[in-house]
Order: sequence, then C-alpha cells, then structure tokens
Amino acid sequence: MVLPFALWGTAMAAMKPLLVGASPLTLACLRLLPAGLVLLFAALLLGRSLRVDPVDRPWLLLFALVDGALFQGLLAQGLGGTGAGLGSVLIDSQPLLVALLARTLFAEAINPVGWLGLLLGLVGILCLGLPAAVLRHWWLEGPAALGVRPWSHGELWMLGAAAAMAVGTVLCRYATRRSDPVAVTGWHMLLGGLPLLVAVLLDPASGPDWDTLQWGLMAYASLFGSALAYGLFFWFASSGDLTGFTALTFLTPVFALLCGVLFLQESLQPLQWLGTALALISVVLIHRRQVLWHGDALPAAVAAPSEAS
Repeated sequence: MVLPFALWGTAMAAMKPLLVGASPLTLACLRLLPAGLVLLFAALLLGRSLRVDPVDRPWLLLFALVDGALFQGLLAQGLGGTGAGLGSVLIDSQPLLVALLARTLFAEAINPVGWLGLLLGLVGILCLGLPAAVLRHWWLEGPAALGVRPWSHGELWMLGAAAAMAVGTVLCRYATRRSDPVAVTGWHMLLGGLPLLVAVLLDPASGPDWDTLQWGLMAYASLFGSALAYGLFFWFASSGDLTGFTALTFLTPVFALLCGVLFLQESLQPLQWLGTALALISVVLIHRRQVLWHGDALPAAVAAPSEAS
C-alpha cells in the first residue's frame, strides 16, 4: 500500500527539470498516455477484463476528465511556478479534502483521533517542505516570508491539482462499481490524456527538447510514477478505508527526502526529522483511530455508527 507514495515522491523530483525543454501540457500528456497504454496491456496480461460496464462509463469519463486531464495539467503547470518544497506541501494536503468527501459521501467515520492525525500530517509536511527560516518568520511576515509574491499562479495551480485529485479519488469508487479497477485506471489515463494531446498538437512549439537522460526521467515518471503508482493507488482506493489509505500521502515527501539521503548523500535537518516523525505518527493515528478512540473491547460493528465526526 505504501509503494505508490514512494514512487510519487521520486517522480515529482524527476519531472521538475523536464519543464526546461517542454511545456507543462506536453509533460502531462507524455506522463498519461504511455502510462495508460502500459496499464491496459498489464491488465490483459493479468487476465483482467478491459470492458467497462455501461453503468460505470459516465463515471469513467468524469474520472478521466477530473483526475486525468485536469489533475495532471494543473500539476504540471504548478511545478513550473512553485518551489519544490511548497509545491509538495500543497499537493500532499489532499488527504484532508478526501477525508471530508469520504465523510460526506460514504459516511466514513473520522472521530477526534482521526482529525488529530490529519492535522499532525499537515504540520509534518509543512516541516518537510518548507525551510526553517520560512516557518520561523511566517507568523510575523505571513506569505512574504517565502520571498515571492503570495499566492502566485504556481500555488493556485497546485491547490487546484490537490482538489482535482481528491475529487478523482472519490470518483474512482463510482467508476469501479462493476468494472475492474486496474482497467478503469488505464482507460482514465488514456482518455484523460487525449485533451492534453490535442492542446499539445495545437502548439507545435511546446517541445519536447530533451537529451537522453531527460527522456529517461520522463520514462520513469510515466511508467513508474504513473502506470505503476496510479494503478496500485486506485486499486486500493476502490475499496476499503478511503481516509486511512489516502493519509499515506503524507509519507510522499518523506520518501523523496530518503531518496536524497540514500542516493545523493544529503542529510536531514532537525526540522525535517521532526516532520518525518509527525508524518509517521499521523498515519498511525489515522489508521488506528477507531481502536484508539473506542478501545479494543468495542466491536467494529458497534463502534463505526457511533463515532464522532
């Protein structure tokens, strides 16, 4: 269950330098279309049906539009106008939105322990994504402490991407009620990439102009950061505890930092160690919220209806 978030943590870093030689829409298109084809081919090899039930097809189209075209387009646009740390904080805040949607649409109980976990997770990614100087001066200077114009277009793109992914995560449940989750994920990537492809073709100057290494980064972002990561993510998200599963998103920046430690000889600062600890604690609290709030003796069937919102 943790693998998709580990792949996303490294894919974001791989995509950032690719914007030098290509437009954001080109990057989003090349991430989605190959990943969709690979995922559908993998579904065939696994013996899964590629047919989408007629009842699920309208939801699939909406899923493709929101989580495919809209999310990937906004994410790529945001990467070009936002610092890596702040962008990670904004995009990884989407578990809060998912929790609210799951509470409203699926009656998933969160309770005070779950809300505390969500809050700690948000504080954790702030510690991981923002420099210590920004956090020290935030209360005195506000957004000006970032050294850039507050709420620039990059931040707005990232917030829009977080909202689109949160809605897309919920739409996945409706699109997979009678259809295979892996096949639906592949189709949604393929269909979601078509509007992006049209936009790229209308602007031939959008690139890409990359060397061999950059094409390798693009292949990684598409095959591992998209096909494998999203295939696993929406397969898990199609059933079970949506709030608890998406809370693992708080671990995405943790994996990104660990990759820097292991492969780039980077070291974690005390604030980042604190953020890592808070992210881990938040995940434990959210996943164990029912037991921690009601106690082991209370059966799950009794506990669920009585949990506080």
